Amino acid sequence: MSRPTRRKSGSATIQDVAREAGVSAMTVSRVVNGGSQVRAETRDAVLEAIDKLSYQPNSAARTLAAGRAAQIGLLYSNPSASYLSQFLIGALEGARLSGGHLLLQPCNDSSPTAQADAARHFVGPDIQGVILPPPLSESEAVKAELKAAGVPWVAIALGRMEPGALNVRIDDHGAALAMTRHLLQLGHRRIGFIKGHPNQIASAERYRGFADALAEAGLEVKSMAVEQGYFTYSSGLDAAERLLAGPDRPTAIFASNDDMAAAAVGVAHRLGLHIPDDLSIVGFDDTQLATNIWPELTTIRQPIAEMARSAVALLQERLRGDGMPDEPERVLPYQLVVRGSSGPPPA
Repeated sequence: MSRPTRRKSGSATIQDVAREAGVSAMTVSRVVNGGSQVRAETRDAVLEAIDKLSYQPNSAARTLAAGRAAQIGLLYSNPSASYLSQFLIGALEGARLSGGHLLLQPCNDSSPTAQADAARHFVGPDIQGVILPPPLSESEAVKAELKAAGVPWVAIALGRMEPGALNVRIDDHGAALAMTRHLLQLGHRRIGFIKGHPNQIASAERYRGFADALAEAGLEVKSMAVEQGYFTYSSGLDAAERLLAGPDRPTAIFASNDDMAAAAVGVAHRLGLHIPDDLSIVGFDDTQLATNIWPELTTIRQPIAEMARSAVALLQERLRGDGMPDEPERVLPYQLVVRGSSGPPPA
């Protein structure tokens, strides 16, 4: 076994114990918390390492072992204030209902190094688990830091399940398919599409749903005007201006979130276009913004607050059990909400 440099008594970390015992930090955590799914010889090795290094389990671990309230961290970085507001409300409510506590930490730098630093400094003895909403749910740098610390996490809208992952999501592909079918059923055949951030799997899934619905109708996605966005209002402005600049403009625009759809509505108003008589515009998320603009936005409602509450419950289940929950991934239902921003194409 590797031998870590001896620290002064009582200052050893869970990683030191894991290295000394030749196991993962998660296994050490299970032994400390009295988990049953640990082999006897492994448990003995961990206990020996704990004794040798004078490791003192933190008060948070003892709290969990006693079945008391867990401290859950929420590390977030999301360009949509409307999305984030609903998510935070749901997470706080979930923590309250479960008797736990929620600690918040923003991370507004998109560089992997900065994200790793934020995760490393956030995770300490008072944090037993972390919730990662997008885009941090797909940050390999953040997840690597959490793995190294032996801290479990639950991701929101993780595109592909990973070993040991917990995930809460909707069917982004199916939702985008449903929205595009709605526009096609209204009679639209020239549909502009504004993509979401290229580094997020949800963006790709929504675009795939758009393309598959077109294929069902015998149309090719390459015949449609598609612009890149980044889930921000400003990127929606730029994309909508490009979509509506030409003479053969689309009769409908499907934006990958409500922020970009609202931006497209603003551009259309500035150009003197009437919605939905001249142009239909639809979005995705059904945040508060969708009903704060005129006309109100046809959109996909994903249960953002409920996703956050479900993430808290899933993480609590993971923390209080001996292993992974029976259902490590929870797929919640979406809803197509038709409002005043979509209608038939102009004659």
